[in-house]
Amino acid sequence: MAKEAFQDNYPDDLSYCYGCGRLNEDGLQIKSYWDGDETVARYTPRPSHIAIPGYVYGGLIASLIDCHSTGTASAAAYRAAGREMDTDPPLRFVTASLHVNYLRPTPLGVPLEIRGKVMEIKGRKVIVESTLSAEGKIRAQGEVVAVQMPEDMFGPRD
Repeated sequence: MAKEAFQDNYPDDLSYCYGCGRLNEDGLQIKSYWDGDETVARYTPRPSHIAIPGYVYGGLIASLIDCHSTGTASAAAYRAAGREMDTDPPLRFVTASLHVNYLRPTPLGVPLEIRGKVMEIKGRKVIVESTLSAEGKIRAQGEVVAVQMPEDMFGPRD
């Protein structure tokens, strides 16, 4: 796996997302990496991410799948273009569609693993399928349709 997370390459003005923004002190600050042709992120929920005693809130699961998948879309677009992730113009993606299937309860207090696979890259759209696992079992699976962020959403470029 690469040593530097995808999210560590996002420009500062694009690094405040609650799920993956490294500059959001209150956020999740997930970190995603290539692992062969798949991507992987690991996250251990905080006690406040509780749904009922012993189990993770479903909204957190959706957020982890969402942000890992948009990070995967960004990394895949750079890879397809033969570019490094810290080059301009930024190739950042936002969610056009998020669909999550909850397969079994997700225990609280254990590390979670999110794995993504790029299913399609077509123009400004990337489709990513991701799974979220705990204790060796898939707990949720999701599909994200990510679209390249329009430049008018970026802050000023140097």
